[in-house]
Amino acid sequence: MKTEILYEDETILVIKKPAGLATQTSKIGEPDVVSELKKYLAECGKKNPYIGVVHRLDQPVEGLLVFAKNKDAAAGLTKQFSGGTLNKRYYALVCGKPFAQEGELVDYLVKEGNLARVVPEGTTEAKKAILQYKVVKTMPEGLALLDIHIDTGRFHQIRVQMSHAGMPLLGDTKYGSDASISFSREVGVRQVALYAYELEFKHPITKKAMHYELKPESFRQ
Repeated sequence: MKTEILYEDETILVIKKPAGLATQTSKIGEPDVVSELKKYLAECGKKNPYIGVVHRLDQPVEGLLVFAKNKDAAAGLTKQFSGGTLNKRYYALVCGKPFAQEGELVDYLVKEGNLARVVPEGTTEAKKAILQYKVVKTMPEGLALLDIHIDTGRFHQIRVQMSHAGMPLLGDTKYGSDASISFSREVGVRQVALYAYELEFKHPITKKAMHYELKPESFRQ
């Protein structure tokens, strides 16, 4: 199993998703985290295992996720996610110089198939996307490591917003610029340099504060 289980009890699972594995997919025969977890629970003797998907990570992105093992837990976690109390933080390695040491990006996004794009406010079906970033460090190659918090959970949100702001993520072939894609190939980065390193929420049943934090070994893989 590629998925690494960090915590498990009767109602939830906290896992580390590897880069390259989808959270959930409808493609027949393609592995994903949900399928791996259901198989794991079945092998542990659970009949008709339930895995409630509360939030997701893009297939190229590595990091922390929490799943529910029953519908009550799923409802509790979903309420936290919708209310902004299920907090996630990311590290992102971007190409380009940030405008300031910290900032907030507010955009309106529409999803079109497997892509999202920034559109003017008021566009039909556009959804507001908000994120905050802080510069952790800058690098001589023209890269910057950012600490990012998102207030909204839109499709490809971080990748789209950072690219629109002139700071595409290293390794991002969907939203990167010609220069960032070329540099990514040059330095051998094959996955999007985005890592969901921190996850905070209240246990949906016990209400205990739950906190998990990881550090990426390297984005250059």
